[in-house]
Amino acid sequence: MPDHLPRREVLRTAGALGLGAAAAGALSSTAVATTQAGSAAGTPDKLAAMGAHHGKLEIRKDPFGTTPEGVAVDVYTFTNGRVTISMLTWGATIQRVETPDRRGRTKNISLGFDNLPDYAALSPYFGATIGRYGNRIAKGRFTLDGTTYQIPVNNGENALHGGTIGFDKKVWKAKTVRTDDSVGVAFSYVSPDGEMGFPGELSTTVTYTLDRRDNLRIDYQATVAGKPTVVNLTNHVYFNLAGEGSGSIDDHVLELNASSYTPVDAGLIPTGEIAPVAGTPFDFNKPTPIGARLRGDHPQLIVGRGYDHNFVLGGKTDHDGLRFAARFWEPEDGRTVTVHTDQPGAQFYSGNFLDGTFLGIGNKAYRQGDAFAFETQHFPDSPNQPNFPSTVLRPGETYATTTIYTFGTK
Repeated sequence: MPDHLPRREVLRTAGALGLGAAAAGALSSTAVATTQAGSAAGTPDKLAAMGAHHGKLEIRKDPFGTTPEGVAVDVYTFTNGRVTISMLTWGATIQRVETPDRRGRTKNISLGFDNLPDYAALSPYFGATIGRYGNRIAKGRFTLDGTTYQIPVNNGENALHGGTIGFDKKVWKAKTVRTDDSVGVAFSYVSPDGEMGFPGELSTTVTYTLDRRDNLRIDYQATVAGKPTVVNLTNHVYFNLAGEGSGSIDDHVLELNASSYTPVDAGLIPTGEIAPVAGTPFDFNKPTPIGARLRGDHPQLIVGRGYDHNFVLGGKTDHDGLRFAARFWEPEDGRTVTVHTDQPGAQFYSGNFLDGTFLGIGNKAYRQGDAFAFETQHFPDSPNQPNFPSTVLRPGETYATTTIYTFGTK
């Protein structure tokens, strides 16, 4: 690693850490410590920057930018000395996830940007908290208690991830949360009655905490006032376990705990069928490379341009009410991410619509198949599918759900 970084890389480094110009100048005049492998952009090891060591929980807040309306956006960076998470108040967004490989070399494995304008203008929901309704609602329309509601369509003729201005484009309030075993941030947002066409005033808190065992826990909670509504919250983090911007995820191995999935029509709306995965490219009950059957002639792969489907999760729950949902493994460097959830479904998305038209944190273009997302959820279009689990939330009820991402190696 050279003693001096090029100024463009210094500014990119400073932006990624939420640092200002003075800090950027300091970086440019001193050597920057990195892990052996470094990262695609030469970003400094934030564990060293925070003075952290394995097992010590640390968190800090830095400015990240200002919206055109003058609202300040912050980045919270928290670590257990091994895994480091950076999150923005913009969209309650996971910006970076830095984890070591089997040799101890740390990289950022989450797709994202190092500046606010790119998130506002370009981001396909990179790392964002999604609401009010994750995934698609057919024609943006549903009927609840005899009243029909219209959500602005933003995905062909359908509404996707809450409409044109969803929770991913809001600046959330944030506060640090700590226990003896974990550290993180609680994000909150109040969506007024009628926002994006949804009924009722929805008060949402989503708490992200990292513990000493490399578990990133996401606790979602929401209540509605005035009118009943529909709610389906999730997070849309994109992973490449070889490192952000490192190329295709075809060789990533997936084990997915689902015996069935929900086929879709040409608009990626579920047909209502719950179909078995057995004998199809959708069967990942035995660990299988993501790319092994990705380019086959199965009609559902053609419709989705790959995997972009809701899987019906199975198996027993543990004492916390969570079940094993999936495990992803990148065999070259050995990183893994394992997902547990209490949700009935999960959308597995193989990055089919990434098109290389913008650069991420590592200053590399994200192209088709360069990342995957695994969004725990209720099923798409549930408000219009009576045979799917209900997503209705009524005044006096509490929406509460948990998902855990566990980072490791093998």
